[in-house]
Amino acid sequence: MVIRRSLFLLLCFLFFYAGIAQKVELKGRVVERLSGEPLVSALIKVKGTSIAAVSDANGYYSIQFEKKGIYTVLASYIGYGEESKKIDLRQHQTVDFLLENNLRLDEVLVTSTAPDERVKTLTMGVEKLSAAEIKQMPALMGEVDVLKAIQLLPGVQTASEGGSGFSVRGGSPDQNLILIDNTTVYNASHLMGFFSIFNNDVLSGLDLYKGDIPLRYGGRLSSLLDVRTKSDHPERLSGVGGIGLISSRLTLEGPMGEKTSWLVGGRRSYADLFLKLSSNKALRKSSVYFYDLNAKVTHRFSNKDIVDINGYYGKDNFGAEPGDFQYGNGAFSTSWRHIYSDILSSRISFNISNYDYGLKSKLEGSKATWESSITDYMLRADMTHSINDKWNLTYGFSSILHRFKPGYAKMETSMETEASVEYEVEGSNAFEHGIYLSNEQKISDQLSVKYGARLSAFQNVGKGTVYHYDDDYKETDSTVYKSGEIYNTYVAVEPRLGFVWQLSESSSLKGNYVHNVQFMQLANNSASGSPLDVWFPASPNIKPQVVDMFSVGYFRNLADNMYETSVEIYYKNQKNVIDFAEHANLMLNKNLEGEVRTGKGKAYGAEFMVRKNKGRLTGFVNYTLSRSERTIPEVNHGRTYLSPYDKTHSLNVMANYELSKKISFSAVWVYATGNPTTYPSGRFEIDGEYFPIYSGRNEYRRPDYHRLDLSFTYVPKPDSKKRWRGEWNVSLYNAYGKKNPWTITYDQSEDTGLPYAEMLYLFGVVPTVTYNFKF
Repeated sequence: MVIRRSLFLLLCFLFFYAGIAQKVELKGRVVERLSGEPLVSALIKVKGTSIAAVSDANGYYSIQFEKKGIYTVLASYIGYGEESKKIDLRQHQTVDFLLENNLRLDEVLVTSTAPDERVKTLTMGVEKLSAAEIKQMPALMGEVDVLKAIQLLPGVQTASEGGSGFSVRGGSPDQNLILIDNTTVYNASHLMGFFSIFNNDVLSGLDLYKGDIPLRYGGRLSSLLDVRTKSDHPERLSGVGGIGLISSRLTLEGPMGEKTSWLVGGRRSYADLFLKLSSNKALRKSSVYFYDLNAKVTHRFSNKDIVDINGYYGKDNFGAEPGDFQYGNGAFSTSWRHIYSDILSSRISFNISNYDYGLKSKLEGSKATWESSITDYMLRADMTHSINDKWNLTYGFSSILHRFKPGYAKMETSMETEASVEYEVEGSNAFEHGIYLSNEQKISDQLSVKYGARLSAFQNVGKGTVYHYDDDYKETDSTVYKSGEIYNTYVAVEPRLGFVWQLSESSSLKGNYVHNVQFMQLANNSASGSPLDVWFPASPNIKPQVVDMFSVGYFRNLADNMYETSVEIYYKNQKNVIDFAEHANLMLNKNLEGEVRTGKGKAYGAEFMVRKNKGRLTGFVNYTLSRSERTIPEVNHGRTYLSPYDKTHSLNVMANYELSKKISFSAVWVYATGNPTTYPSGRFEIDGEYFPIYSGRNEYRRPDYHRLDLSFTYVPKPDSKKRWRGEWNVSLYNAYGKKNPWTITYDQSEDTGLPYAEMLYLFGVVPTVTYNFKF
């Protein structure tokens, strides 16, 4: 009897305890009210508690409650209204929040992330910017530029004055994967690097991953720049644009029925129109301009099925006697997003990317042309499967066909005695495939981890010719492969591992390890932003480049997330890193692979960041201390030398100050150690002619780089209820006129025979005035 009574009491206790200990879950989505588009990184907070969550890439959120009860839950997203709901949580509930867009033209600063996202998320080495944040930065020649904006972030440095190429943590520009709506961009610059191809008026924001690239993407060592265009669903026709001294732009968007929306944006520079007014005949016949066009159509079959069609086309033209030069990008993508349930969704897309350039010249009695291009065709599928706290899976595949056309030249003559001459460097094809699986797992309230791997394969495909070289890189033989024949394959496993340890509600410690592989590279023509570059693939002669990166970081927010602070330390070990032989010929060279030299490299550094998010004065200060080195047996006599992108010190300061609703100011000051370079260090004489003797590879440095940019914005009627709203912007680029060299060339004095340097400077003080409008 005693045993039976004790057993009954024990069972009652267990049922009672289980009822108390059982958690209840609140989950759902946060979406834009009109379009049903998911709002990424929206903040869901339980009033009167410290409980909060952030929505994922599909707008989903999940919160675990220790106790049942009635709670007031608030959902918010910067630039949108808030929605508050009182929820009775006696059992598991699914509750969606629909937020309304209320962003105005004159709002000063918004962030693209939740206030404490940098502290709580697993990913580190990530910088996120909204379109509004980018617009607050001082303009160059009337345009606020995406790539100039990211060059102000820690660990990111400009490759050259005025150029849009950038280096991330000591890597070269071709180690950065640049995407617009998931489509690869091979040259992101206009006007030789003074503008980027991204029209800020069509963008919703960007993410920059500095090494810890999501597993769904592959093929690059250093970074991923993911740029996204807007997916709003406007109720009526609206537009935004600007009229400047150098260029103008206009973007229109509107509905097409209840389920379809469209967007079209265009830009055009018109410096060439001013050349027509010149008294110089040659200048009057010259043309220097760019144009680009973005277009997008979005159709919502339902809240669970959305199809996007995106297009971009841009072209640059430099025309002068005796010829002209054109280059440009084209990008097309279509994607289908489907939500199977509140835990499973997919995105399937097809993309086409093209970059090409051409030179044409006319001389007396002859005409010459030169063309080069690279084209990609890609199919990919990505799945997101959020089962519970322990299983937040992403998995999928991608397959790319690369078509490389390194160069074609033709010389035609009007003389009957001379025939036309054609020369073509044989093109090549390659497949690049990848499958991946990753998981984010919450171990405890303090510790979360992520892990996964990507399996990549790269295949060279005929028709093609493989040249064989001896130990001195002289061609000895060749093998021809027929069309469609796979004659070389590389397979690589790319693992990832990361963690976040929540030290407190406002601070955390993070760490990760990544292993990245890159199967294609760039033969750089110069370091000054020239588009005359040739992409070429890994092959039997050139192994894929590999990097192992270890990083650790401390993140802390202060004063209710008013201030963000962080310190990140990284170390990169590279294998098969490429460089080129002395005096290498990279243009129209069928033996380009014979000019390549490979070895190892390393890069390490520390990045410090302080950001102020609230108040009239906002901005950031960041500092990077870094080193980047290479060791290649055939270069610099096998001695270790500095990478061309090594910059010991880099300091960026940005400030925005809102004096009133009508007036705001912004300023940017940048400083960086000069790039390593090779100088002539002496000379020798042969038959009365002097020849320079060069120093070791990258033994010297260019002058240190620094610059101040200022911007003033005036909004005449900030509280106007009219549809048309406008503002004036006046900017000064390089306000104190620092002479930062674009290129440095070396010549020999005819009098003394001594070598000397000639520096070409692009910019002094550049003032611009722009009228921006919205309706």
